[in-house]
Amino acid sequence: MVEELVGVVAAVGAGALVYVASAARVVKQYERGVVFRLGRLHGDVRRPGFNLVIPAVDRMRKVNLQIVTMPIPAQEGITRDNVTVRVDAVVYFKVVDPSAAIVNVEDYRFAVSQMAQTSLRSIIGKSELDDLLSNREKLNQGLELMIDSPAVEWGVTIDRVEIKDVSLPDTMKRSMARQAEADRERRARLINADAEYQASKKLAQAARQMADTPSALQLRLLQTVMAVAAEKNSTLVLPIPVELLRFLERGAQPAAESAGQPQDAGQPQDAGQRQDAGEAEGASRAQPTDPAEPTDRAAIEERAADLTEQRAVDLTEQAGEAMERLRRAVEQ
Repeated sequence: MVEELVGVVAAVGAGALVYVASAARVVKQYERGVVFRLGRLHGDVRRPGFNLVIPAVDRMRKVNLQIVTMPIPAQEGITRDNVTVRVDAVVYFKVVDPSAAIVNVEDYRFAVSQMAQTSLRSIIGKSELDDLLSNREKLNQGLELMIDSPAVEWGVTIDRVEIKDVSLPDTMKRSMARQAEADRERRARLINADAEYQASKKLAQAARQMADTPSALQLRLLQTVMAVAAEKNSTLVLPIPVELLRFLERGAQPAAESAGQPQDAGQPQDAGQRQDAGEAEGASRAQPTDPAEPTDRAAIEERAADLTEQRAVDLTEQAGEAMERLRRAVEQ
């Protein structure tokens, strides 16, 4: 009798153990359990931990509540400005209502994927190429709203949508590269022109200042000579002022004219020639007239030529002295 009782208790314990083993369900922290009893949704979702269901009567489906990262395959479309592009994106979503995700849609992952692809194609057709390349934040928000609207009924919420890459045709890439190069060249030319304009204004101000103060030009000349002489070379560049060249030219011009043919009386004479002629005439009038001395026009012109040559020699000597003083100033 005792043995039979022990056998019955052992059988009951074994059956209970088998029942518990078949009825036990463990739900993880990031999961929720949806129980169907005889095909109908039963009760609330099961929380994480140890849960029991009726074997052969209840059926539990576990739903993952973690954020799902789903890449959207590259979609090819034509933008509003008639440019063919390929755009791929990524969707971040999670389940907020496990019961709706199981009951309202057959496969919520596949549904979200298809909705994301169609929405991406729609966004490509409504946008321009510049928006796809530079204004992605706005496109991401619009794409998120388009996917999130039907996903609410599926118990799914869209966390965010990001456009990953925009592939352009090679011809469009070359055109954009030429456009960018032309724009940079235009900006470089504008900057260079503005710099030249500002430099010209400063040079004009400097020229006016040097015109008011002639010694400033001399100091600038000495600074230039010092800058050139500071280099280790055997060549010394000595700038000659333009005024000195003009002075020598004015002194050599009467000598060159006197060496040639006599000037016609009908042609106008310059101030230097008139002054020399006046001096010659005055000298001829001051001296007593000798009957043996020639008093004709040729003698007077010859004496004027001698005075002109003497004046040219004096001017040359003065120019040489000026050059010597300039050389001494440079050496100091």
